[in-house]
Amino acid sequence: MRDTGMSLDGKRVVVIGGTSGIGFAVAELASTQGATVVVASSAQANVTAAVGRLAGATGDTIDLRREGSVAAFFDRIGPFDHLAITAGDWNGAAFFAPTRDLDLALTRELLEVRFWGVLAAVKYAAPHIAPTGSITLTSGMLVHRPRMHAPMPTVVGGAIEHMARGIAMDLMPIRVNAVCPGLVLTEPVKQMPEAMLQSMVDPLPIPRTASPAEAAKAYVYLMLNAYVTGQILPLDGGGMLI
Repeated sequence: MRDTGMSLDGKRVVVIGGTSGIGFAVAELASTQGATVVVASSAQANVTAAVGRLAGATGDTIDLRREGSVAAFFDRIGPFDHLAITAGDWNGAAFFAPTRDLDLALTRELLEVRFWGVLAAVKYAAPHIAPTGSITLTSGMLVHRPRMHAPMPTVVGGAIEHMARGIAMDLMPIRVNAVCPGLVLTEPVKQMPEAMLQSMVDPLPIPRTASPAEAAKAYVYLMLNAYVTGQILPLDGGGMLI
């Protein structure tokens, strides 16, 4: 019988960035749906803390800046079904700066995790993923709604979305998609001034931020639906409509 993929029961799910924010919510939701979960982060303390909060989960460290670390991580964990990547270093100085003021050295460092690290993870994960499995990447709503003085979120997120499409054709039948979140109430977002946040969500048809739990459902949907590949799933409160 064809595996339609519409259950995570008995599946093995790896979440890079799974120790906090959206990634932790993805790991938690996958676990409640019967998956065996592996969470990964660059910091062992964060991995230990996350595993302690997720019944039955395991965890390991991975440094997306180092190809050898990425390769070794996937060799250690062995076969699995689904990969979600939500990791990204939060460097506001590099990420949110006008083109004329870009520090190119910092910008290159930003790409080490958010682009090259993701590409390395996909490369070394692929031999271990079941043919009925999937990879889900993370872009961001500023890809589709660029703003002044912040070109890099558009650049980096756009690269990730095209990566998802290109690799979906290259790795088939493994499915590759991306979630495109708007404002999600993760720890960095919580640190933004309330007035600023409110001004950003007020124009939306759903005028609020998303919770990490709401975001997680998008990732799990892309794991579950075995007929979806090469797609970008917006999670933006209707932001693309305005």
